[in-house]
Amino acid sequence: MSDVILETRDLTKEFKGFTAVNQVNLQVQRGHIHALIGPNGAGKTTCFNLLTKFLSPSGGRILFNGADITGLKPAQIARRGIIRSFQISAVFPHMTVLENVRIGLQRALGTSFYFWRSEGSLSQLNDRAMQLLAEVDLEEFAGSVTADLPYGRKRALEIATTLAMEPELMLLDEPTQGMGHEDVHRVTALIKKVAAGRTILMVEHNMNVVSGICDRISVLQRGAVLAEGTYGDVSRNPQVVEAYMGSADGHLAGAHG
Repeated sequence: MSDVILETRDLTKEFKGFTAVNQVNLQVQRGHIHALIGPNGAGKTTCFNLLTKFLSPSGGRILFNGADITGLKPAQIARRGIIRSFQISAVFPHMTVLENVRIGLQRALGTSFYFWRSEGSLSQLNDRAMQLLAEVDLEEFAGSVTADLPYGRKRALEIATTLAMEPELMLLDEPTQGMGHEDVHRVTALIKKVAAGRTILMVEHNMNVVSGICDRISVLQRGAVLAEGTYGDVSRNPQVVEAYMGSADGHLAGAHG
């Protein structure tokens, strides 16, 4: 059996009688790109919020590297190495691209509250910041103000700032949301590149992205796991096709909902 980095056991979240996540059992293998997919309202983002402790579960357990982390706070989860990149670009718009990555590196050093430190003391981080920008193909934008970046490049920067935190497990929340075809292609290639030697769990609507890069896929419907396996496995599953298309005659590849 492969090495399981993250596991949930009967993970459940109820909101005043509504069960958003219903006894979900996930196993994410180390080194894999694992996708959570499903129709709108299936519980994918709630699942992410539980894993990062932005929400507390109503029941069940979360294990990371075999240790029970269910009771930890968000900052403790991050220190363990579970780092989430948000669906809405979580970068400082009026800072340069390089400065944004340096802040991520400061957080990793535990000096995140020293925003007033001199430029000199921060310049030691520049080499590492430039390495990260190279990894996401943003070197040429290092001096650009973040607000001026095209949307797809902002998402690439967000991945760089996530990498600055040295994640053992990266959670990507709809990384290609709202992108044109060219940006989707670029960001998909980028995710595949940065996945080398890392583990990624992602929520994604675009089936072309999922089919192209994911090792394993968990399909959620109404808060529960409907199916799990490779893209080939789940795309041929009649229940999955019906959940996406409302008819067993539909085809999953066209479903972005």
